[in-house]
Amino acid sequence: MVRREDPAGLPPGVPVELRGARAVAEGTVALHERSRFAAVAPVDGDVGLVVAPRGRLLFALTVTVKGGRITAYDVVAEPARLRRVERGGCSTRRSRFSSPSPTR
Repeated sequence: MVRREDPAGLPPGVPVELRGARAVAEGTVALHERSRFAAVAPVDGDVGLVVAPRGRLLFALTVTVKGGRITAYDVVAEPARLRRVERGGCSTRRSRFSSPSPTR
């Protein structure tokens, strides 16, 4: 498992890349405050996530799946990169997305 994130989306001192399921899980928990604004959305033609409190896009996440498992995700946070992210014509307003349902 790998998580890569633009430095613009991270607090100072947090690494831009984490490797290993445990490190990624711990790093994700440390940044949990963002998750309440996350919604499933098309990102660059695939299923992804957007974080857009009050309709303002802060992050877009792309996910890599291999063998039926998530093996990596990338967090786009740099404003110039966010402008280039294709969101399938969807608004980033929270009300336009259904909440992700829990899966096992």
